[in-house]
This record gives sequence, structure tokens and C-alpha cells, in this order.
Amino acid sequence: MTKVWKHSTKRTTLSANRVRVGVCCMCLLILPNVCSATDLYVGNFFGNDSDVLKFNGNTGAFQSVFVPFSVDSFPLGAAFGADGNFYVSNSNTEAVLRVNGTTGAFLNTFASGVDDPAGMKFGPNGNLYVVNSSSPGSVTQLNGTTGALISQMTGGSLNDPEGITVGRDGNLYVANGNSVVRFNGTTGAFMDVFVAAGSGGLSGGRDVTVGPDGNLYATSNGSTGGVLKYNGTTGAFLGAFVGPGSDLSLPRGLVFGPDGNLYVANYGAGDVLRFDGATGTFIDTFIANGSGPADGMLGGPTFLLFNEPVSSIPEPATLGIVGFGLLGLLLWKRKRTL
Repeated sequence: MTKVWKHSTKRTTLSANRVRVGVCCMCLLILPNVCSATDLYVGNFFGNDSDVLKFNGNTGAFQSVFVPFSVDSFPLGAAFGADGNFYVSNSNTEAVLRVNGTTGAFLNTFASGVDDPAGMKFGPNGNLYVVNSSSPGSVTQLNGTTGALISQMTGGSLNDPEGITVGRDGNLYVANGNSVVRFNGTTGAFMDVFVAAGSGGLSGGRDVTVGPDGNLYATSNGSTGGVLKYNGTTGAFLGAFVGPGSDLSLPRGLVFGPDGNLYVANYGAGDVLRFDGATGTFIDTFIANGSGPADGMLGGPTFLLFNEPVSSIPEPATLGIVGFGLLGLLLWKRKRTL
């Protein structure tokens, strides 16, 4: 009787171990990005130190010069493509560059002749939208696969715009200094001036993003605050999220991180600040001025971009495969232990 009990326990343990191994293997095969590290990419325009720097997205520790000055001398915007590569603007050469999304190695000039390229986002249709930070300004729509020019989007009195984001409605929102302009995310057609000029004291706004609450957040160089908050449906001013008296000086790019907090490129002071994502309360200087190597140190952060593979929700089909796989493993375990 004792021998049978020991054998049963061993068999149950082996079955449980097989199930654990099976679950782990299945997750690694189907959901490989869940365990991927989060990195923060920072555009840096600081004299001869202009480059794209890569930092640990959890600690702020410097990791590498991801795109050196020799490749990109004026980065104002970047985006990860569906192919996993990194697309970045070079305003000096009026081009959009494509580099390896893992190593940063230069691949090719994705598009040339793009007037003063700045912020960029891939739209719901898979095309790349690049803000032309000129006077008057515009937005260039490029084929997301080939880089071929599709259209030049104008309207809303664009004048030296810079940042761009995709709203929950799938439309495009462009930071236009004292206003925010909206374009149709499918056709590229001008829709409206979503945030009226000067609303809430908006002045010199360089970037805009959508928060976890669905509202719109814009950097501002005005006296009412460094980050202003607007209703994500109506564009109505909701208040200063980061108010006057903060350490923000000429804030540029902003992004909500995987921890739910807000990160702001503090261009005037040369650092990256972190604020509570719910209250706007200052947390810390996430990346200090001068971080990085001597020949490429942070001094003028422009854009901020997290590489957060777990941000997207798995497709229902993927979840179904995982569910059926786990169910099969559990049934196999039960059969083996009977």
C-alpha cells in the first residue's frame, strides 16, 4: 500500500510538472512578448550630441545610443512599425529613416523629401503619418510598407506643428502650438480644430497624447501649466494636469508609460520628468540631464517612445488557442492521475 502511494505521488508530481512546462511553452510560443523588457527611446537634439538614446523603461538607466548622430542629426519623432522596425525623422535631411527595431542598425531611407519631418504615428489604415513642422505646416501620409507618398494633409491653420497621436476614435490629433487639429484617421481629411486656439491657456504646445482615461493631454509653454488636459470627446478644457510652478521648462514630448504614469521630455532643462498618471503630482526626475556617454549625452529631449509589447490585447483567436491548449493539458493531467 505504501509503495502504491509513493508511486501515485510521483506520478502526480510528474504530471503537474509536465502541465507547467506545457503552459510555459505555449505562452512562449503564442505570447512571446509578455516577458519582453520595456525600453524608453528618447530623441535628443543637443548640438553635436543629437541622437536617439535608449533607456531602461522601468529604472531610467542608460542602455545605449540606439541611433547615433552619424545616422540621425535632428530626431523629432519616431514610431515602431508593424514589421518591428523603428522609424525616425531626420529634420536636417528631410527624411524618414528606418532602423532595426532591436539593434538600431540603419536599414534604409524609408522616405525622402519630407518637409521638416517631426512627430509621426502609424494610423489605423497602416499608413505612416508624419507631421511637417514648417510654416505653413501639414501632415504627410506615406504608404506604411513602401514609404511612397499618398497625400499631403492640410487644414486647421497648421503652423509649425510637431506632435501627433491617434485617438480612441481612430482619428489623428496634431499639436499645433496654440491648438490641436483633428484629421480623419482613415481618409486623412481635415475634420476640425479639436482644441480651440488658446483654450485653457494652451501656448507653444509641442506634443499631444491620449491618457488611460481617454482624455487628451497636451504640453504647453504657457502660464497656466506645463501639461493641459482636454475632454477626449469634445475637446473642452478640463484643467491643468501639471500646473504652474512645476519644473517643466519648454516641455516637448509626452507619453503615458506602462506603469500608468506620465513622462514628459523637459526640453528646456534637458531631462525627463515623471508625474503621477492619475493626479499629475510630480514623482521624480526619471532621466537626468547628461545621462548617456560623453559624446552623446542627453541635453535636449524631443520625443519619448516606449517599446511596450504587452500594451496590445491578444486577438480573440489567440486567446482561444491558449484556452483550448490549457484545457487539453488539464484533461491530460486528470486522465494520468486517475
